[in-house]
Amino acid sequence: MSTHTITNGCLLIAEPFLGDPNFERSVVLVCDYNEEGTFGLVLNQIAQVKLNDVLTEEMYHDYPLYVGGPVEQNTLHYIHRLGPALEESIPLPNGLYWSGNFEQLRQLINAGAVKENDIRFFVGYSGWSGGQLENEMAQNAWIVTQADADFILDTPSDQFWRGILRQMGGQYRVLSHYPVDPRLN
Repeated sequence: MSTHTITNGCLLIAEPFLGDPNFERSVVLVCDYNEEGTFGLVLNQIAQVKLNDVLTEEMYHDYPLYVGGPVEQNTLHYIHRLGPALEESIPLPNGLYWSGNFEQLRQLINAGAVKENDIRFFVGYSGWSGGQLENEMAQNAWIVTQADADFILDTPSDQFWRGILRQMGGQYRVLSHYPVDPRLN
């Protein structure tokens, strides 16, 4: 059912009947994909806490925090569209960047130079060992697609899963209407 191959910067959309509560209706941004495994961030699971709740040194602007996945939830990750202006950023396709110099980022935020929708912070991440994601793909657990930084950073998290499927059109638009629990229909 996939329309693209897995690459850095692609999106993995959970099939509506995936059955894994960690990834129900999730959209995962693949940040690093290679033969050793895959590192990704769930884009649409907002956390119950905000950024300043998990930092030791507060920032002047308190950003929403997302749950990047079930692995190492004591780690902080971020994606952004600040580009090479943020040193050590890792470019992903479609105008999106991952990580970067955190001290420089903190200074930019405290100076008011970073708008809230230019960055997204995550605790934890999603990880697959080598071959694991490919096995899940063979079981049709994920739909693979692409989206640009504007869609990724400007779409509200509660509309993300449905929105990306609608944007893909055709059979995916139909999937976007699939009920969370079909037994309740």
